[in-house]
Amino acid sequence: MTTIDPALFRQVLGHYPTGVAVITATGEDAPHTMVVGSFTSVSLDPPLVGFLPGKTSTTWPLIEATGHFGVNVLGANHGDLCRQLAGKADRMAGVDWHVGEHGVPLLDEALVTIACRIAWVHEAGDHHFVLGQALGMAVRRDGAPMLFHKGRYGGFAPLG
Repeated sequence: MTTIDPALFRQVLGHYPTGVAVITATGEDAPHTMVVGSFTSVSLDPPLVGFLPGKTSTTWPLIEATGHFGVNVLGANHGDLCRQLAGKADRMAGVDWHVGEHGVPLLDEALVTIACRIAWVHEAGDHHFVLGQALGMAVRRDGAPMLFHKGRYGGFAPLG
């Protein structure tokens, strides 16, 4: 088996842009939040999505315990919101959100929201692969999505 240097692995894969989403779940005082760049669609029939939280995450066990999660796709103009929600303290201070029809907290400013039931969780190296069954979804507003590329946040610019 070939050994790949983790720093090189991160550097090379950093050239592939990813969208930025916030995973939310019900908490005692405010929703639990986790910013991810690993969110993806998985299947149309049935409607499945996935994301990959790190095994060292302290937020993932809190989200997993609820059995449900929300996906909130951030826009290119949500840099400050992204940094706040990825922080350690008072993540939801001043953030507008609501409980969606499936009982999942959703961010009011998100471009797109998806309410999901956790279908299964599989170990994947130093991460978990979380598969969620979509229960409800909405396009909440039009806008360019936030992207993560080479260690920086930015936006999408269409060709031509």
